[in-house]
Amino acid sequence: MLSISSQYLARYRRLAGDRSDTLLPVTGAQRRFLLVRSLDPSGRPDVVPMFFAFPSGTIDPERLRAAASRLAARHTALRSRPDVVRGTPVLRVADPDVTVTRSTLVPGESPADGLRRALASWDAQGPPMRLFLVHDEQREEDILAVALDHAVCDGRSLARIVDELGAAYGEEAPGSQVEPEETEAELAAYRDAVLSQLAAEERAETPEAAAYWADRLRALRAHAPAPRPARVPEGAWPSGAAQARLPAHDGGVSFPGLLDACRSAARELYGPGLAVPLGYPWGGRPTGAEPVVGCFLNTLVFPTYTGHGPGPEVTADAWWDDLDRADVPFDAVVTAARAAGSAWTGGLDGLLTVDDDSRRPPLTLAGVEGREVHVDGRPVRGPFAVSVTQGAEIRVQMAWDRAVFDDGAAHRAFDALTHALRPSEHTAQ
Repeated sequence: MLSISSQYLARYRRLAGDRSDTLLPVTGAQRRFLLVRSLDPSGRPDVVPMFFAFPSGTIDPERLRAAASRLAARHTALRSRPDVVRGTPVLRVADPDVTVTRSTLVPGESPADGLRRALASWDAQGPPMRLFLVHDEQREEDILAVALDHAVCDGRSLARIVDELGAAYGEEAPGSQVEPEETEAELAAYRDAVLSQLAAEERAETPEAAAYWADRLRALRAHAPAPRPARVPEGAWPSGAAQARLPAHDGGVSFPGLLDACRSAARELYGPGLAVPLGYPWGGRPTGAEPVVGCFLNTLVFPTYTGHGPGPEVTADAWWDDLDRADVPFDAVVTAARAAGSAWTGGLDGLLTVDDDSRRPPLTLAGVEGREVHVDGRPVRGPFAVSVTQGAEIRVQMAWDRAVFDDGAAHRAFDALTHALRPSEHTAQ
C-alpha cells in the first residue's frame, strides 16, 4: 500500500500538470495546518505575529509596504496562498500583495486591544503576510505587527524575515522592483526544497516506523474538556496568559527537561495517570536544499504521562528514539496510531515551542531598533501552549484557552511548570 506521502504526491502531480509554477506541493507540516484549519468551524488559520514598538514617526507606512512587497517577491512562501483544490492541499502562487493597515483605536481601546481586534479580522483568503500599525499615544510609540499565516512559515524562518524586512526597508531605492529572474530562481529553489522534504517523508514512512509510532502512542487520547464559551468571563480575552523569567544554569534546560516540566503542567490540568498528547515542532530544511523561507518543521507528538514517572533519563531516551523517526509526517503518525486501536484522533492537548534568544534579532528600520513587545489574549490553537526562550535567562510563557480551562487551574499548572524549571529543582543534561 502506498504511503500517505506517496499518495499525496500522486494526487498533486495529477492536479498540477503543467501548472507546477502556479500550484506548488506542500510539506507534511503544511498539510497538518491545513487539516486543522479545515476542522475549525470558522476556518481560522494559525497566525504568527511579531510585535515591535518604535518611537512615533519612525515608520514610513508606504516605504514599509514597498519593503515588505519586495521581501514577498523574493520568497515564494510569502506570496503564496494555502488552498485545497479537489481535496488536495497546495500553495497557490500569487503576486506579492502585502498590506500595511493602520488601525484607529475606538474610544477606551488600548493599543493591545486594537492589535488583537485587527488580527481577529484576518481573512483566510487574503495574502499570507500582513502588517498592522497601531499608535500608542501614552508611550508616544507606534507598534508594528508583522503577521504571517503559519501554514507558509515556521518559527525558524521568523528571524530571517525580520532581518530581511529591515534590510529591504533600508535599500537606497525603495521604489525598485525585484527582478523576475530572482523571483523565478527562488520559486524553483522553493519547489525543489519542498519536493526534497516530501521525498524524505516518503522514505521515512516505513512499516517499521509505523509500528514504532503505533506502539509509542497506543495509550493516547485527548483529555481536554470540550470548549464552552460560557466559561469565558464577559469582556475577557479568549485566552489567558502567564509569564516568568528564570535564571539560566549550565547552558539552559535540555529539551527532555522541558518535556518533563510540561508533564507537571499537564498533571495539574488533566489529573494523574493519563497519557496526554503534547506536540512540538522539530526538524529542518532537507539536506542539500537551498535555505528557503517556508514551513518545514514537522510536529512531533510526545505521550506525556502524568503519573510520578518515568524519570528524566527515561524521558530523554524515549525522546532520542522519537527523533530517529522525526521525518514521518504528522498525518501518517496519527494513521498508524489509529490503526493500532488508539482512540486518539490527532488533537493535541498541549503545545511546546522552544527558541534561542540569539536567533531573535530585533527589527531595525532605517537604523532605529524596534523594541519587541508581547500582546497576550489572542486565541490559542489548543487547550494550552508553552513557549520557552533560552539565553542569558529562561523566559517562560504559557497561554490557555479560557473556554477550556479556568484561570485558577491554569495558574496552578503554570506554577508547577516553573517550579520544575527552577535550577534547584532541575539538573540540565
